[in-house]
Amino acid sequence: MRIFYLSAFLLTGLLACGQSKPSQPDMPLGFEEYDPVSTLKVPEHKLTRSKFPFIDVHNHQWDMDKANLKPLLAQMDSLNMGIMINLSGRGWGSVAQGTQFFDNAMANAAKASPKRLALFTNLNFDEIGRKGWTEDAVKLLEEDVKKGARGLKIFKNLGLNNKDVSGQRVRVDDPRLDPIWAKCGELGIPVLIHTADPKSFWDPMDRYNERWLELKLHGGRKRSANDPIPWDKLIAEQHNVFRKHPKTTFIAAHMGWYPNDLNKLDSLMTVFPNMNVEIGAVIAELGRQPRASRKFFEKYQDRILFGKDSWVPSEYATYFRVLETEDEYFPYHKKYHAFWRMYGMGLPDEILKKVYYKNALRIVPGLDKSQFPK
Repeated sequence: MRIFYLSAFLLTGLLACGQSKPSQPDMPLGFEEYDPVSTLKVPEHKLTRSKFPFIDVHNHQWDMDKANLKPLLAQMDSLNMGIMINLSGRGWGSVAQGTQFFDNAMANAAKASPKRLALFTNLNFDEIGRKGWTEDAVKLLEEDVKKGARGLKIFKNLGLNNKDVSGQRVRVDDPRLDPIWAKCGELGIPVLIHTADPKSFWDPMDRYNERWLELKLHGGRKRSANDPIPWDKLIAEQHNVFRKHPKTTFIAAHMGWYPNDLNKLDSLMTVFPNMNVEIGAVIAELGRQPRASRKFFEKYQDRILFGKDSWVPSEYATYFRVLETEDEYFPYHKKYHAFWRMYGMGLPDEILKKVYYKNALRIVPGLDKSQFPK
């Protein structure tokens, strides 16, 4: 007992003399802040221009109806972009507003550089179910193609939140849309279709979800398992359209959301010979599996197109580097899309040419071929 009191007395005295308990280490960084600089020393080939001129089949220019397009063309030149396809040909709004936007955008592009700026048209599905809607949509499509539209872009609203006049969700494979897909085949124009989002957006937001950081930073992207239906059923609706319309050429945006399962995508490309894919916003998936990606590109070199999606010129460098080089372990341009590192596929020139421009020149009608190598 005396020893206990003596120990307590000595501890109290030490504290009174200014001695303190050992300090606790700083709390560790959260995942959001952790962004280490690699110490790996390997050859680097940082690219700012593509090896060959390319066609971006997936771009959005929401002010093409009125913007000064000369700065845009200068930025395209800096990247070695030969042709940009603006998929937002009708912008947003009513049919009348869309027609005004399309006409003005076509005129503005023609004034700036008609050989380098092309448009796809769009359709507004919110009035589907109205008497005569399908016939009006087909007629509008035909008119826009006569004016110079090079294809039809379907936004992801179809299947997610477009509702018909009775308030019901419009399925991607709604039979009321069949005449539209058929008309595209008849006109010889491709349908670039975006259905759903990455499956992780439908998965639980827990420590196992690869998109956890993106979902935390962009809360509006998270969906419940059945919002509006399960992911696989929504994607199946898109595939039903491919199956029902074998004479129509489809380009699945974002590689159909299967860039992280190339075996599955391989099976789909086999089943649907009218299915092509573009690589917009999925280069991070290809860049972490360079050997598998290269094999896929070798097999389907005639059915893969270059696309980027959002117009941020500095981000094209990642695409060029993954496609062209054999660089190892280099960073992606958005941490919340990919916290992992990239590796280059080192595609041979003949495949690069197909992905960069040859496939688009074959699939999209009316594009100027004179500025591209043979």
